[in-house]
Amino acid sequence: MKFVKALPISSALLIIISITLTHAAKFDITNNCPDTVWAAAVPGGGRQLDKGQTWTITAAPGTKAARIWARTKCQFDASGKGKCETGDCNGLLECQGYGAAPNTLAEYALKQFNDMDFIDMSNIDGFNVPMEFSSVSPSCNRVIKCTANILGECPNELKVPGGCNGPCPVFKTDEYCCNSGNCGPTGFSKFFKDRCPDVYSYPKDDATSTFTCPSGTDYKVVFCP
Repeated sequence: MKFVKALPISSALLIIISITLTHAAKFDITNNCPDTVWAAAVPGGGRQLDKGQTWTITAAPGTKAARIWARTKCQFDASGKGKCETGDCNGLLECQGYGAAPNTLAEYALKQFNDMDFIDMSNIDGFNVPMEFSSVSPSCNRVIKCTANILGECPNELKVPGGCNGPCPVFKTDEYCCNSGNCGPTGFSKFFKDRCPDVYSYPKDDATSTFTCPSGTDYKVVFCP
């Protein structure tokens, strides 16, 4: 009798779990670069991706301030501790926090205002690998890319091994970081914007750099598309 009484509760839990999984957004992260990269995601962790490999993660509705990026020239020991030349996240294979600049970023917030997902790419923390961030569901057709030769054309002041830094991580001034909430484009931000016009180039670059899709959309991130 106790089992019979417990059954409806179990069934209800299964329904709740099923609904949650049904509405979780899927992100396929693929490495098309000639070299190995170490994909990173918060939430999600991290994964080594050789050329052609894909790592799939999911994120629940309501997830905010989420990021996906590539790390380069990493070395990790058997316990998952080590270091990367770019995008390092406190020396961990399984990232628990954001990566160090420079890194090309895909950012998202799911099921926000009006049941919409908000997605963008950012060069505010600089650039380390070309990237595409796009939707793959019939309900939305968004493609954001940054595939310009930023590493080859990077201003000398922003050059670092393996990447092109954003001016905020380098100079740490209000002009570049917008700490006071009042700032505009600079020569350095225009360098990124001219080459990747759909991508964030400085913190107040919302008008041309934030895109939406209906909640429930699935996405892909491609390194070196």
